[in-house]
Amino acid sequence: MTQAERDRLVALKKAKRKLITQKEAAEEIGITERQVRRLLRKLKRLGDKAVIHALRGQPSNRRLASATEQEAMGILSDPVYRGFGPTLAAEYLRKKHKLTVSKETLRNWMGKAGLWKSHRRRLEEIHVWRPRRSCFGDLVQWDTSEHDWLEGRGEKIYLIAMIDDATSRWFARFVRHDSTVENMGLLREYLIRFGRPLAFYTDKASLFQSAEKTKRGEQRGAKDPVEMPPTQIGRALRELNIVWIPAHSPQAKGRVERGFGTAQDRLVKGLRVAGASTLAAANAYLEAEFLPWWNQTLAVVPANPTDAHRPLGKEHDLAAILSHVEERQVTNDYTLRYDGKLYQIDRKDVRVGMRGAKVRVELRLDGSLAIRFRDRYVDAKQCEPAPKVGAAKPAKPSRSVSRRRGSDWNKNFDLHKAPKIWQVAQSSGARKAESLV
Repeated sequence: MTQAERDRLVALKKAKRKLITQKEAAEEIGITERQVRRLLRKLKRLGDKAVIHALRGQPSNRRLASATEQEAMGILSDPVYRGFGPTLAAEYLRKKHKLTVSKETLRNWMGKAGLWKSHRRRLEEIHVWRPRRSCFGDLVQWDTSEHDWLEGRGEKIYLIAMIDDATSRWFARFVRHDSTVENMGLLREYLIRFGRPLAFYTDKASLFQSAEKTKRGEQRGAKDPVEMPPTQIGRALRELNIVWIPAHSPQAKGRVERGFGTAQDRLVKGLRVAGASTLAAANAYLEAEFLPWWNQTLAVVPANPTDAHRPLGKEHDLAAILSHVEERQVTNDYTLRYDGKLYQIDRKDVRVGMRGAKVRVELRLDGSLAIRFRDRYVDAKQCEPAPKVGAAKPAKPSRSVSRRRGSDWNKNFDLHKAPKIWQVAQSSGARKAESLV
């Protein structure tokens, strides 16, 4: 018996003993006087059970058939649905198997079948969240997640994601490497689809920030920081007039980190059910299934409906901006070296002041090479460097007679049978020392 039923029983007994009127009992319980009279008659007939509903403990008339429960548990027992929670399982049963079951009913069924075990959430440290930006495109968080997305069914892949801070809209792609080229490729797709946001919010990875080199054992904070040149992505963002904001901790970019947590649960299971084992299949599922579900279910309406994205202008040549850019010096014969190769500038593109000047060399995402002098591009073709001509070195004189180890030139020499030194001197005709005085 619940507390409300006990309170109702007390009021009915006071009305029965004429301590209060039926009208007062009805006001105290919150029902009509007619219902009070019915309950008094039931109290006289059944006693205290009168306040308990007669259908308590009885199966509901709207319960699903046991065959439906067996069918659902048979489907969810398949290894492909391993780890599915009641909410995600209910979505897949409805979408793939045309079986409509509420998540709470499914929670009870899965608990009885041992397919799901509820966990009490632990109280985490209270963290004050930074308020969202007000406009779509005001701030976009950008990060990469390294995870076993294909669960060993294929090659290792990475997920690069961009999430809008105001709406939580996702834009993501699977790639083979977390490299500058792959990140620039996703940035190009984002810019074409949405335009230029006001700012990107990332971590301090080497893709976005050049780290100052220090000697081993030397502390970086012991001296004044040195301004480092921008990375290729940093340079591209400057040319696009997009602000780059670094995050000082993983918690600072919590929106994209929490998004990766959801993806590592739902997206991994969705790829498993879809049987994705290649990069192309993973991106196809991501584009057709996961991103539409995310942006329709988890995205929110911004406080300000204004779109802060700016359109791309004629001055924004994405092929040139989103490339690997370096500077090279033109020699006196109008050649330059890049990546260990020699390039000759075409005669028709030679300009005044080009010799000894710097040119911009762009290695683009499609693998092509472009060379720009000031505001114009020039044609150049790869050529072979001329062979170096040097003075001939004089040949070393060769020895005609050489003593080799183990030769027999003194084989028959006997020291005891050899003549004395004075005998050799007399036979040679040399004068004695006295005659020389």
